[in-house]
Amino acid sequence: EDDLPVVTFGNLMSEGTILSRRGQHDKALGCFNDALKLRAGDKHCLITRSKCFLKLGDTENSLKDAEASLQIDKTFSEGLYQKAETLYTMGDFEFALVFYHRGRRLRPDLHKFQLGINKAEEAIVNCIGNPSSVKLESKEELCFVSRQAESKKDKQKKQNKPTKDQKQTMKLSPKTEQQLLGALYADKAFLEKLLKDEDLMQSTTRQGIKVMDLVLGGISYLNYRRDFWQQQKPMYARAYERKVLRQGRMQDKKEKPSDISRSIAKNMEDIELCRGSAEESCRKAERLLKRIQAWTEHEVPNKNELIGNLHSCIGNAQLAMGQMEAALRSYKMDLDCARQNALPDAVSRALDNIGHVYARIGKFQQAINAWEEKIPMAQSSLEKAWLFHEIGRCYLELDEAEIAQDYGQKSLQSADEEGDVEWQLHATVLVAQAQVKLKNYPSAILNFEKALEKAKLVPSEAAQNGIIAALDSVSKSFIAELNKSSKE
Repeated sequence: EDDLPVVTFGNLMSEGTILSRRGQHDKALGCFNDALKLRAGDKHCLITRSKCFLKLGDTENSLKDAEASLQIDKTFSEGLYQKAETLYTMGDFEFALVFYHRGRRLRPDLHKFQLGINKAEEAIVNCIGNPSSVKLESKEELCFVSRQAESKKDKQKKQNKPTKDQKQTMKLSPKTEQQLLGALYADKAFLEKLLKDEDLMQSTTRQGIKVMDLVLGGISYLNYRRDFWQQQKPMYARAYERKVLRQGRMQDKKEKPSDISRSIAKNMEDIELCRGSAEESCRKAERLLKRIQAWTEHEVPNKNELIGNLHSCIGNAQLAMGQMEAALRSYKMDLDCARQNALPDAVSRALDNIGHVYARIGKFQQAINAWEEKIPMAQSSLEKAWLFHEIGRCYLELDEAEIAQDYGQKSLQSADEEGDVEWQLHATVLVAQAQVKLKNYPSAILNFEKALEKAKLVPSEAAQNGIIAALDSVSKSFIAELNKSSKE
């Protein structure tokens, strides 16, 4: 009765996010696909799936999802940022720069857009020189296709012309190309050696594909990656970095604010990529935290916000590793930092996380205290529906059934305002469970029946089965209570 299995949009999103953090992006993608079947066109889910596609290297689908979210809401900051990130990964640095700028105009408080502008401008300089000389094509809403997509057909035609690829290769010395390709250089050398075997090149695979086409395709791909890596960080930049390392210079003390911003952005990206490994993520976040604490507010204007964010990242990693007490300490440091610097969004985030930890370790009253403090900060009816539900469930665990029922009804009211069927289902089940503990069996039966109708709308077969079982149990208890009363 107390723990009904319900497969909902929220559950699928949570499961997908957890899988993605573990590096299981294929499985996470399945969760996001199922979530979009339940709530087609949800812009937050589209962006989450876009990030998953990007981590899998599928830039085409990543871009489609980002653009789809912007068709729903043109001012959606996460959609603008994700589209910019995808275009940057595809090598469309000028187009990425446009969307970083647009995002910064809409949300100047989000530092990640400025960091994106910095890295896009640097990449453009590496490619063609000063970005002021770049002229971007102006189109309504700039809903264009990337340069790679536009030239896809041309590339396919050119794949069967080995002379051009070989001619392009001659522009770089073998040593330079080896530095750019790294471990892939040996693969390219092997493929080029195969081209000299005329008999092999004329043969075909069992599927009827020419071996020459496969070999040329592989060489073409490696050439493309070589050029892309050279654009992002040319050889003179790499040589300079090695020189700096050899001389043992203290870069942190001499870095300009723009250099520091780029460094922070790179480190934050590394932490994000390490979410599949909680230990590595925690280690990198702690290392970056020490560096930021050593810088001045002039060097890092949003220093306090970053420090709180890193405490939160460390807490998330500790929570994933099962280090509850350590996670609680990190979240409390995030809360202290947010309060000292008047950051309301960060205060709300920290209270949310603190409540989660307390609930997981069975300290339900402390969880209630944290979440009740967060109530005035809730920014939507949907957030309130979730918050009231979690508080009500904690009261139910403390055998405070009447208060649990009240919060369940508040959750239901917020879910009705939002028109969210899933949270209407959750709230109705909570109210019914509280009424069972209060032995108000007629009302409990009525609410379980309402919940059953909601479960059919979601739809969720598991929830329906769980509610039917609960209805059967409540009905038996009600009959037993009636028989006892009649005997008395």
